[in-house]
Amino acid sequence: MISKDQLPDSDFYAVIFSSEKTNTLEGYVEMDELTMNLVKEQSGYLGFESLSNANKTIFISYWDSLESIQAWRIHSTHQMAKAQAKKWYKRYLSQICLVKRNHYFEHTLI
Repeated sequence: MISKDQLPDSDFYAVIFSSEKTNTLEGYVEMDELTMNLVKEQSGYLGFESLSNANKTIFISYWDSLESIQAWRIHSTHQMAKAQAKKWYKRYLSQICLVKRNHYFEHTLI
């Protein structure tokens, strides 16, 4: 989960990836782990949030610019993962959104 400190005060981008997986997941877990480790090293990557329920997932990654998103999009390992997408997913939707403002709340128990 992304923390308040990871979100910039100025405009930034969110890539929303909603999906439903197939039953053919051979290699998925390994590729997911690899890409998650690599993306953390990418310039402009701010963090992510994810929510899953059974085979459905909403994954939101945050980026400082469209150029950073593009650099990740064409990264060779990310390209390998995307090449297998139709095997792993029944459906997916990827959207790039400009975040103009955000409000963050975190309840802390005393």
